[in-house]
Amino acid sequence: MLALIVARSKNNVIGKKGRIPWFIEGEQKQFKELTTGNIVIMGRCTYQEIGHPLPGRQTIVVSKSQKYDGENLKSAESLEMALKIARRNEEKAHPQDIFIAGGYELYKAAIPLVDTMYITEVDITIEDGDTFFPIFNIEDFDLEIGEKAGKDIKYTRTIYKRKVLHQ
Repeated sequence: MLALIVARSKNNVIGKKGRIPWFIEGEQKQFKELTTGNIVIMGRCTYQEIGHPLPGRQTIVVSKSQKYDGENLKSAESLEMALKIARRNEEKAHPQDIFIAGGYELYKAAIPLVDTMYITEVDITIEDGDTFFPIFNIEDFDLEIGEKAGKDIKYTRTIYKRKVLHQ
């Protein structure tokens, strides 16, 4: 499965000054549960915000300017190259899912390719956000509404599954 995973605000913000503009207790639990044991592809800025390879996952960083190599860490110059690396890795190991984990440019390139989008809808408006989730055609997907949670700031887990076109 090729998927993307993201949290966005009511006004579609995913970042502010290179960081996620909120901290919500338990909100990142789904990310860890879904991606552990799988492959995560992310851009250089997203990787630099995290600061290290993700434990229990193969991390592939897309960057034209920097190279990354280490235990469970590779780099690629494009999403296409990252997907080739991920699929080669998949052939060597047991079947693994591939998750795109940001930022904007990777999400934009991945939306036409993904089978599933795990989007956490955060019930907050970020007025001065500077990075937004790309607009996509909702008609291409079936929407499942999942768990609603959060104390001070509420959020809803949603899953967009690509519609299968009948021929």
